[in-house]
Amino acid sequence: MRPYSLPESIEACLFDLDGVITKTAVVHAAAWKRTFDDFLLRHDGSGFTPFDVAQDYDEYVDGKPRADGVRSFLASRGIRLPEGSPDDEGDTVRGLGNRKNDLLLEMISAEGVEAYPGTLRYVRTVRQHGLKTAVVSSSANCREVLVAVGAEALFDVRIDGLVAAERGLPGKPHPDTFLAAAQDLGVTAGVSAVFEDALAGMDAGRSGHFGFVVGVDRVGQADALLAHGADIVVRDLAELEHQE
Repeated sequence: MRPYSLPESIEACLFDLDGVITKTAVVHAAAWKRTFDDFLLRHDGSGFTPFDVAQDYDEYVDGKPRADGVRSFLASRGIRLPEGSPDDEGDTVRGLGNRKNDLLLEMISAEGVEAYPGTLRYVRTVRQHGLKTAVVSSSANCREVLVAVGAEALFDVRIDGLVAAERGLPGKPHPDTFLAAAQDLGVTAGVSAVFEDALAGMDAGRSGHFGFVVGVDRVGQADALLAHGADIVVRDLAELEHQE
């Protein structure tokens, strides 16, 4: 292990955005809850079972592209909706996803965006030691968020929801976006480390056969992260700099 706690073979670090770089995962969860609860009230009536942030978000939505998250959660309730159009705002898969994104942007605009200082310091450390860096996110707002926290220049490659759509890459839990980031950096999966807080991200790291997978536990799900493929779990990336 080197001073930043990665195997000697690792040449590149692939970082998720929400929950790893920025403190936006909780905002995403809140936007999903408002969106789904509003829909379920219309669909099931006043006796509906609310969206559970502690369980439903982690299990069905976190880390996935918006439309995949909508389909996954609705399937857990036995609900199927039409796909809808890309700019739909109705009760369709894309419509619910668009309404969630509108809410998210409103909340970010009102509350601002913060980065995790430990992550930014860690990214600077690995770059100083010659490792390549990429951000891999299902968010279509990834670049704007990075700019807002002054972190865009810390990443050599960005694979986000917009890039994935352009290239036809399936999102997490599939490994394709992480594999694309490694390829764009000029390295293989075997010499790349994945940094993720979502269970879908852990699944992507495992199925993509990446050299090292770091689970970032922000919400007390260390056991689940390990079960889904993490090689190590930390509460903050700053912990990795203190290990020799």
